[in-house]
Amino acid sequence: MNLLTLLLISGLILLIAYFTYGRFLERQMKVDPNRKTPANEMYDGVDYVPAKKPVLLGHHFATIAGGGPIVGPITAAFFGWLPAVLWILIGSIFIGGVHDYTSLQASVRHKAKSIGEIIREYIGKRGQVLFLIFSIATLILIVGVFIILVANTFVAVPEAATASVLFIGVALVFGFIINQIRLSLPIASILGVVAMLISVWVGISFPLELSAVTWSFILLIYAYIASILPVWVLLQPRDYLNAFLLYGMIAGATLGIIIAAPTIQLPAYTGFNHETLGFLFPILFITIACGAISGFHSLVSSGTTAKQLDNEKNGKFIAYGSMLLEAFLAIIAIGAVAYLTQADFAARMAELGGPIGTFSAGIGYFMSHWGIDLTVATTFTALTASAFLLTTLDSATRLMRYAIQELGEEHIPAVKNNHVATLAGLIGAGALALSGTWERVWPLFGSANQMLGALALLAVSVWLIKIGAKAYYVVIPMFFMFVVTVSALGVLMYNNFLLKNWLLFGSGLVLFILCIFLGIEGWRSIGKRTKTS
Repeated sequence: MNLLTLLLISGLILLIAYFTYGRFLERQMKVDPNRKTPANEMYDGVDYVPAKKPVLLGHHFATIAGGGPIVGPITAAFFGWLPAVLWILIGSIFIGGVHDYTSLQASVRHKAKSIGEIIREYIGKRGQVLFLIFSIATLILIVGVFIILVANTFVAVPEAATASVLFIGVALVFGFIINQIRLSLPIASILGVVAMLISVWVGISFPLELSAVTWSFILLIYAYIASILPVWVLLQPRDYLNAFLLYGMIAGATLGIIIAAPTIQLPAYTGFNHETLGFLFPILFITIACGAISGFHSLVSSGTTAKQLDNEKNGKFIAYGSMLLEAFLAIIAIGAVAYLTQADFAARMAELGGPIGTFSAGIGYFMSHWGIDLTVATTFTALTASAFLLTTLDSATRLMRYAIQELGEEHIPAVKNNHVATLAGLIGAGALALSGTWERVWPLFGSANQMLGALALLAVSVWLIKIGAKAYYVVIPMFFMFVVTVSALGVLMYNNFLLKNWLLFGSGLVLFILCIFLGIEGWRSIGKRTKTS
């Protein structure tokens, strides 16, 4: 099978889903473009800041994409490309997209409150506490694993490290000229893209070579600073510019695939059991993670995006559209290795230090077919991947700060301070990043992340049921994700028990207990008297 055929079929399916199932979701959520959003009603210039549609798309998409749609699908490709592609398409359309869009609209209808606050209102205080503990644990895992991935990428491709550092400076300047000087967005965008290309050229000329440990400490400091700055200073401008990197990479990779016309050599299906990953069910569904559904997306939707949404009508484009675009990126990630044989795929993963380096090499190879230098193409792709990793890193740190402050606001006054709350979360994430490799942490991260998605769907389901609205399109995905993630946590606990990895076993056990109790709380709340809206 030709790789281009796979991309065209996948892209067409996702496009049709956006205009059909996306419209269905919009009607079910009773979107009102005339209803005032929290970004306008509660504007404060720091967190509640209405953003233009393309700017918010850039922020939301760059934040949710991260490294998940690259790392997960490439890792899952060991089962064969067909199971991965099928789950990405079905999951993103009917589960992940539903999760992201309904989480955003639920938050917007509740003054941009977090999913935890919504759980408190409809399930109870105990449910909120359990959800926040689960969220903080998941975010610590996310920050820790992404620090490892970024540090490894910078070591493997030092040119991307230099470009990434310069790009942060470009984003700061871009944010200033847009928000303070008020330069028009099109002109500023052109200047920003040119500056990004210059950053790539400088990175190739002056690679920044540091150890993974040194990069880990630098990234912790960066995450701390970025997460406490007002969103317009770095978060919005960097994410908006990041989107251009991704658009350019997708376009460049697609053009390269058209010219190269590679044939898929990776097996479509290798078997139900992989000697390293385990059984296809449930491991495939937690390994791919962000490419199909990610609980982290609900934290983004209700944590930062809901505070910047200018009009409810833009929600489908921002949330559902971003999830489908992320699914397409996941398909491209599979394509970056699908042209290899199984033996070459395994060898490249070992040689280049994992999925990010393998992805960069594959996309760089495709782009080189339309005349760009292979080193430049690989560096550009690595910069794009690391830029999204950094985006998730600092956004996750900000969301972790929100969750810690929400959990401790009544009993621990000190965490109301942004610096204290941020440092509290980064201590755990830093210890995790410095203690292991991504291969050990990723399965637990995937399980926690997907369970977080099931819990967000639970919160939305309870809200819709209690106000008397139809909820089956949320309830069915919720039950499926509960079955998958509970099964996965059980498998991981068993494996880590046999390996005597007590840290990961204990972490899995805590997550397992939390999700069971939350499920019980949700079920009890549904049986109580219906709440009127």
